[in-house]
Amino acid sequence: MKKSIYYLIIALICTSCSRLNKATDFITNPSAKEIYKRDYNISDQLFSLWEEQIKIGLQDSLKIELPYAESGKFMPRSFPVYAYEMNLNPGEVFNLEIFTDSVNDLVFIDFYRMTLDSIQSFNKIESAEIDQKIFQYEIKESGLYKIVIQPAIETQSDFVLKFNKKPAYFFPVADGKNSAIQSYWGAKRDGGARSHEGIDIFADRGTPVLAATNGRIGFTGEKGLGGKQVWLRDTKRGQSLYYAHLDSISKTSGSVKKGDTLGFVGNTGNAKTTPPHLHFGIYKRGAINPLYFVYQHENFTPEITAFDKNSTSLLTKSSVANLRNQPNTSTSQILGQAKNKDTLQLLGKTGDWFHVRPKNKSASFVHESLVAPL
Repeated sequence: MKKSIYYLIIALICTSCSRLNKATDFITNPSAKEIYKRDYNISDQLFSLWEEQIKIGLQDSLKIELPYAESGKFMPRSFPVYAYEMNLNPGEVFNLEIFTDSVNDLVFIDFYRMTLDSIQSFNKIESAEIDQKIFQYEIKESGLYKIVIQPAIETQSDFVLKFNKKPAYFFPVADGKNSAIQSYWGAKRDGGARSHEGIDIFADRGTPVLAATNGRIGFTGEKGLGGKQVWLRDTKRGQSLYYAHLDSISKTSGSVKKGDTLGFVGNTGNAKTTPPHLHFGIYKRGAINPLYFVYQHENFTPEITAFDKNSTSLLTKSSVANLRNQPNTSTSQILGQAKNKDTLQLLGKTGDWFHVRPKNKSASFVHESLVAPL
């Protein structure tokens, strides 16, 4: 009976502490890593050692093309850090999914953008919540971005990382494909007197033109170079979508949902001498390039290659092994070289390439033919 009362008291104290922490967190807004240190009672020394690895990741220069996938195994107290750079554009939504053996495995995600200062550095712009393994971020500015992934100190788990990107908007022409875009942002018009402020999507006359996002109709009618046109206000992003050269306009007003029909492809206005197409533009304190808001990306996951995930290191078996910043030989740069029998920390694998970290050096990719499990 006394034991039961004791355990009940402990449970009540823990519950009270948890509620107090949540109330305090609401006010102080601690980071995911600060919550982790507190809730898992991580010592200051161990936490500092683990957190210091972020500096190593920020110095790495691995570059990936999306979609990208990598598999491997997180080992406890090995302090691995995974950092990848990619070029992204406004209108693209970056997406990362992390799969581990257990839903309780903690993995921390930080997202950075390179500054435009004279000294190249990365500024953190977003972090995932402590229990979050799916991370999304809509890009507002063109630039070089870096994602840094770090498992919790005691994590032991197989993992798969899947990276991709998608457009923020729905494609504005029914059944349209990227190949239908035939004229791009900045193309010369009127003998060079002006630039094309949008993209042209060609389709058969009468093909439905669709709302690319939820919003409100701002204007419908016929005027100027655009002929029959619709203006759709995207209140979420504070920008206006311009649909021009329509053959006819749907009877619509007020709020519309993504995918609603706004009109039909034509060639009215100054497009009378061209085949039917939709001129699609976006305006936000001036015209912005709409291409990446609608450009459709390949929806597939690169093949995950099987390998011995119990190996924590690789041994160079060739006389010299080139260490590269991308998992290919055509566009990658050589970061350095490993000599015969050099030991490389194994982080993961993508296709025919291992993701490795030489001792006290930046992470890199090495081809599987040049190394062997240690």
